[in-house]
Amino acid sequence: MIDPGARPSRPHAGETPAVLNRRALGDFIRAQRERLNPAAAGVAAASRRRTPGLRREEVAQLSGVSTTWYTWIEQGRDVSMSPSALARLARALRLGRAERDYLFELAGKRDPDQGGDGDDAVPAVLADAVTAVTSPAYVLDRQWNARAWNKAAERLFTGWLDRAGDRNLLRFIFLEAGARRLISNWDERARRVVAEFRAHSGAHLNDRGLRALIDGLAAESPEFARLWDTHGVLGREGGERTFNHPKDGFLRFEQVTFDLASHADVKLTILVPRTA
Repeated sequence: MIDPGARPSRPHAGETPAVLNRRALGDFIRAQRERLNPAAAGVAAASRRRTPGLRREEVAQLSGVSTTWYTWIEQGRDVSMSPSALARLARALRLGRAERDYLFELAGKRDPDQGGDGDDAVPAVLADAVTAVTSPAYVLDRQWNARAWNKAAERLFTGWLDRAGDRNLLRFIFLEAGARRLISNWDERARRVVAEFRAHSGAHLNDRGLRALIDGLAAESPEFARLWDTHGVLGREGGERTFNHPKDGFLRFEQVTFDLASHADVKLTILVPRTA
């Protein structure tokens, strides 16, 4: 018989990472189940409850899964877990964004709801932070549209950030003739940018806007289509970036890129001037 009051298991020496992850996953969902208020979760209150929060069978019912399957996950057993079932479990447990990401990371699955329209608002304080930076700085969303930038970036990126209209970085690089004159060693930078974007977009294959962007670029730019089809993958790393600016001449920077903790798809890039 399963003990409804079983406490979190403890790691044992020699356990594989997969076993440790299953144990951590079971302990995590048990803790989330026990913190839920039955009334808030839409479960009718019972006269007596032997354990805090929801019962296993109640979470299973809310998730549309069997009680046995859910119980085995809590016990850290090696069971098959589909992304859709995990998504229903996350909703039943009312997980926040960080908690949901943690659930899927422990399960080793990709969240089917990770994609979206990419139009989430960028926090106003981030725009204020970018403005406070003296070096060129800008913020990119999931589809690499510029969502915030400062005056230094606007001056540097002529043809992209200094005018109204489309501010997508990829469309600027591949569809604007001025980008080839501005960006030193354009061929190499274009190759790296496409590989970086492929690495970034791999988690959002169900994002319709992102797919439309990729298909549109492939149709309009033979260079983008060729580079995309090579399936190169690179992290968006730092390093030297040089430009041939129409007013300021040759410019050299060191690029630094950060992911925003509260918005994993948002990236802040700062270009630190280098004179030597």
